[in-house]
Amino acid sequence: MTETNRPSAYRPGPLGRVETTPEGDRWTLTFVREFPHSPSALWTALTDPAELPQWAPYTASRNLGTLGPATLVMVDGEERTELDGNVTRADAPHILEHAWGDDVLHWQIDETESGTRLTLRHTLDDKRTTAMTAAGWHMCFDVAEALLGGSPIGPIVGGDAMNYGWRELNEQYSALLGVEPIDPTLE
Repeated sequence: MTETNRPSAYRPGPLGRVETTPEGDRWTLTFVREFPHSPSALWTALTDPAELPQWAPYTASRNLGTLGPATLVMVDGEERTELDGNVTRADAPHILEHAWGDDVLHWQIDETESGTRLTLRHTLDDKRTTAMTAAGWHMCFDVAEALLGGSPIGPIVGGDAMNYGWRELNEQYSALLGVEPIDPTLE
C-alpha cells in the first residue's frame, strides 16, 4: 500500500512499555508489546522477507529464520541503505536475534492467554537515541498489528513517520526514558 492509500485517520496507539539499561558502553532499549495473534504469525512477520517490507524499517535479503549473514536494507522513502546483518539465534517461533549494522535486535515471543507478548531488546550505541528508536518501533508495531489483523496500512518508516505522529511519540518516550528528544531532521 502506498502512502497515498494509507488511512488518514491513522494515529499511534497507546505508549508501549519501555525501559533502557546500560550494557557496557552501549544501551539496550527494551520494548514490550502485546499482540492478539499467534506466535507463529508474529514469527513470520519478523522473519519473512515478503512480510518485513510491509511493516518494518528494513527489508531482508533472505528469510531471517535461519542462522547466518543477511543484508538488511533500511528504507526511508526512495533512499535505501544496505547494512550488514547476521542472524545469531533463530529458535522458531520464540527467539530471534540478529545484527542490524552495529545494533543488535533480540526478539522474544511469548504466548499469552490473549495472543502473544513481543519483547524487543534493541542494543544501541547512544542512550540519547533510545526514545526516537522507541517511537519508530511503536509505529512499526502498530502497522504490524494491522497487517496481521488483515487490515494492512503500509509501512510508516523514515521521514514518512513525521506525518503520522512520530514527533509526539518521540517526546512522550523521551519523557518516559529520561532523555532529551532528538529531532533527526536537525541532526
